Amino acid sequence: MQMEDSINVFGDPLQACGLDPVTGFFRDGCCNTSDQDAGSHTVCVEVTEEFLEFSRGRGNDLSSPVEEFGFPGLKPGDRWCLCAARWLEAQQQDAAPRVYLQRTHVKALEIVSLKLLRQYAVDLN
Repeated sequence: MQMEDSINVFGDPLQACGLDPVTGFFRDGCCNTSDQDAGSHTVCVEVTEEFLEFSRGRGNDLSSPVEEFGFPGLKPGDRWCLCAARWLEAQQQDAAPRVYLQRTHVKALEIVSLKLLRQYAVDLN
């Protein structure tokens, strides 16, 4: 599986998103992606309770552990590589979590504009 270059939305090297729990399509801690990543797990977010409830309501319970996959479940404050389209859907429903732009892959910009992401940035200023 060929991984896209590890570049963030600013054209700089992609920084790690989360190692506890380990996130990313490749489970490398970064929001790296490839052609096989149909969900485009490219937006690094700081998980909130509001978003976890929103996601659970959409059929993706991210807060419950799934032991067979070594997934401990997410809690507010965790950093996670989120599907770009799911982040946009959450934003449209006023449930979007904050975003780490230096940890968000440039491919996210195919789905979400940088202007919109900047409005939710944790790591600006």
